[in-house]
Amino acid sequence: MWITIALILFYLLMPVLLIYLCKISNTLNRIGAVVLAYAVGLVLGNIGLLPTASDALVQVLGGTRTFLPEIELQEFMKNPEFSGSDQTYNQIAQLQESIMNYSILIALPLMLFSLHLKKWLRNAKSTLLSLVLAMVSLLVAIFIGYYLFAHNITESAKVTGMLIGVYTGGTPNLAAIGRALNVSPDIFILTHTYDLIIGSVALLFLMTIAQRVFNIFLPRSGVIRKAENVMQVEIEEEDSHLENYDGLFQRKNLPDMGKSLFYALIVFAVGGSTIFFVPKEDQVLVIILIITTLGLLASLLKPVNKLKISFPLGMYFIIVFCLALSSMANLREMFQIEFLELFLYVLWVVFGSMFIHVGLARIFKVDTDTTIIAITALTYSPPFVPAVALALKNKDVIIGGLTIGILGFAFGSYLGIFIGKIL
Repeated sequence: MWITIALILFYLLMPVLLIYLCKISNTLNRIGAVVLAYAVGLVLGNIGLLPTASDALVQVLGGTRTFLPEIELQEFMKNPEFSGSDQTYNQIAQLQESIMNYSILIALPLMLFSLHLKKWLRNAKSTLLSLVLAMVSLLVAIFIGYYLFAHNITESAKVTGMLIGVYTGGTPNLAAIGRALNVSPDIFILTHTYDLIIGSVALLFLMTIAQRVFNIFLPRSGVIRKAENVMQVEIEEEDSHLENYDGLFQRKNLPDMGKSLFYALIVFAVGGSTIFFVPKEDQVLVIILIITTLGLLASLLKPVNKLKISFPLGMYFIIVFCLALSSMANLREMFQIEFLELFLYVLWVVFGSMFIHVGLARIFKVDTDTTIIAITALTYSPPFVPAVALALKNKDVIIGGLTIGILGFAFGSYLGIFIGKIL
């Protein structure tokens, strides 16, 4: 029990400390609270402080789940290979996943309330173009990788289908395709492990230096090119420093914080209630879609849109999300790589598709931030969009990123299963 209480306090209070440290240190402020949370979580999850699952529990989880429901846990405890730490591990994993789910579902509406939908609609063409470029880039990278590495990979066609799914909708699509194609547990776990390892490195790149690197090749965010003319669009002053949390520590903002949280909880409750009406495999997609839609509609209401404190409050919950997520990663898996071809295949798909996407974005004159957020939305799914938008210091790309992520989420499983069947 004390471990649960300590972890809850850690996940809720550590973001406050990180925000404060960024406020008093220019160096840490340049890094950003989101990236710091990601780093702190990785340290927590890999210094041996938290219990690990036994081999028996890992096998039961099968790589598709992080914890067992209470009924299955009680049944598993009858297994002679059950370890005393498994129950604690299961309890912590369930807590971590709950914190991740609740924090992101509350953060999404909070961050949408103060956004300007009309402004995004003026740039919708660029966002949809970036979605097409991202999908084309992924498919090109997938097929190149298949013919380079597949001949030495067990169940290579099924692996290809899973990679298409995970990089158009995240882990839920990976799991869905893995079950649909009847992938062996060993191959599934190994593919998922390599995805986590390489994906963590790619996410860190996207959140830190990708913007500066891509700016060398692509138009900067806010620059629109038409035919032979180049028109400069000034970025609004309110977006000049996105990670501004000062309002959270001002007593005068407490009423607006309360209103923002109240409205967000209403949106969360309505979105969450849909779990009773949709199949379990579609629940995540439907909830995110409904919460995003309601958040956007609420932003059109002046009393809601004027609550500017809602955005930094949403950023706080994003930091909580990043902290919980990164603390679940296991860096020790990096030293257990056994199948070089599969590792290289995943590595090529992640960074090869990114390279191809940037090349296509240069041809079609898509700006840096839209390109980065499109890569993020497809590779990591919608919940990661706000976190990367924070690192980019550009909240205007959030709506477009969520749109790309949801569309990828919706169609990724179908595309992955189809490709896995025809290869």
